[in-house]
Amino acid sequence: MELYLDSVDFKEIEEAFKLGFLAGLTTTPTFMHRQGITDIDGAIVKLSKIVPVLQVEALGDTAEEILAEAERLLALGLDAKTTVFKIPVSNEGLRGCKMLRNKGLLVNVHLVYTLSQAYMAMAAGATYVCPLVGRWQDQGHDALALIKQCVETVKTYGYDTKIMFSSVRHAEHVRTAILSGVHTITAPWGVMKKLTENHFTTVGTDQFIEHTKLMTVKVKEVISSKNPKINVSGSIFDALTEMTDSGMGAITVVDNDNNLKGIFTDGDLRRNLKEKGKAFLDTNIGEMVQNQSPITINADALLYEAVKVFKDKNIDNIVVLDNNKPLGMIDIQDFVKMNLIG
Repeated sequence: MELYLDSVDFKEIEEAFKLGFLAGLTTTPTFMHRQGITDIDGAIVKLSKIVPVLQVEALGDTAEEILAEAERLLALGLDAKTTVFKIPVSNEGLRGCKMLRNKGLLVNVHLVYTLSQAYMAMAAGATYVCPLVGRWQDQGHDALALIKQCVETVKTYGYDTKIMFSSVRHAEHVRTAILSGVHTITAPWGVMKKLTENHFTTVGTDQFIEHTKLMTVKVKEVISSKNPKINVSGSIFDALTEMTDSGMGAITVVDNDNNLKGIFTDGDLRRNLKEKGKAFLDTNIGEMVQNQSPITINADALLYEAVKVFKDKNIDNIVVLDNNKPLGMIDIQDFVKMNLIG
């Protein structure tokens, strides 16, 4: 089934045709009026150069006028092989359709609302017959039954005509079009771009991305650029200052040779302040970590290894080592934000 975009908005046309597989573009004078386009010929020529197939209106009160309008548009530079002339169904319109088809031009007979209109267009050799489903449903009619009747007529009598499902309002119309066996559907970009959306697809994709990160991204790649450190000779107040400046909830404690001696967290701060009061802030931080054995991980370890450590040890912070020297810390909340830990 061919998929056309129904639009004259150049921005969304450019976006939609990046998909690379749309068959073409359908336009209407109404779209152009709504878009504020005053140079209709200029817009048509521009569109013809950026889409594979362009369907444009060829209007006239008589078949001769319709033919003259099609020839005038071709004279602007449109390619007869990639231009479909849209003609509203009527006796003169069908006569014009036959005249254009006799010249090898492509025709879409549209504004079709009944099977008899569709049949006459098929008999006139229309390349496309285009019932307007949404508009017909708006009037309380069974447009889907009409679509199925048109498809069956093409099959039964072997007409070389494609039934185009148009006036699409929502994704359900697209599903119905597929099931009805139509040859072509033209849909607005607002509907088309939602056709691939599904909650379970989104969830599954997110899981794949998360699991890929766990198995391919190294710990050192997710360390914050703000990783405060303090020498063992500093005070708790100094540590608090560094933590506040960095916005981190923990600080690495090192000796003069940058060897890891421990970590100090905001949880340690709250517990000790409650027990010891303000005097605790003057305490030497080395005293706080002298009996610690901090949990560490190598900077080149993969994220899934870090997740395992968080879960097995039931801790919030892990010190990251590079050549046995502290490079920084990773916090469990960072992993939660990345959806790597539930």
